[in-house]
Amino acid sequence: MAAYMKHHFTFLGIPMPARVAALKPIWKTWQPTRLELLELVTDLWALPEREYQYAALTALERHWTLLEASDLEGLCVFVASERTWWDTIDWFASNIAGGMVQRGKDHDDSSLAELMDAFSVHSNQWLRRIAILHQLRYRERTDAERLFRYAIENSGDSSFWIRKALGWALREYAKTDPSAVLEFVERHDDVFSKLTVREALKHL
Repeated sequence: MAAYMKHHFTFLGIPMPARVAALKPIWKTWQPTRLELLELVTDLWALPEREYQYAALTALERHWTLLEASDLEGLCVFVASERTWWDTIDWFASNIAGGMVQRGKDHDDSSLAELMDAFSVHSNQWLRRIAILHQLRYRERTDAERLFRYAIENSGDSSFWIRKALGWALREYAKTDPSAVLEFVERHDDVFSKLTVREALKHL
């Protein structure tokens, strides 16, 4: 497990099915307050083994509706700055940040979508990856204009993690509107890396 993660982290060595089974009885009875949830995330993140960060993300995924809109910026900066790698960033972006942004839109609050706009051009590549991937599960609710704008804003980035994220986000939206993605990528083929284009058009 450590080798798969390029030895960035130590592991207890608990495979995902065993981890899920071990935590299941805890989640059944644990009904936290907002502050208890945030405290648990902070405490688990401080522990060295990677499975603790996965447990923290599971807790957030189950209870993010307890959070206030003002919590998202701090959480994004936290996961993008502490024990950061693609595994926790991708999980947080699509399952937690994405849910909070969509909830804001559903209540006519665009502040969190605007936060993603700011992160899309941030100097921290992991915050940019969160912005790019936060709509990953939106399907027909995807804000295509925002997705395409983020893609253009980050098209010149040389980071593998950004180029891969752009292709992944576009490929996922292509499942909903393949013609829009195909037309967009072909129109801007000269600015995207080969990796982004290959990933975006993988199933088209």
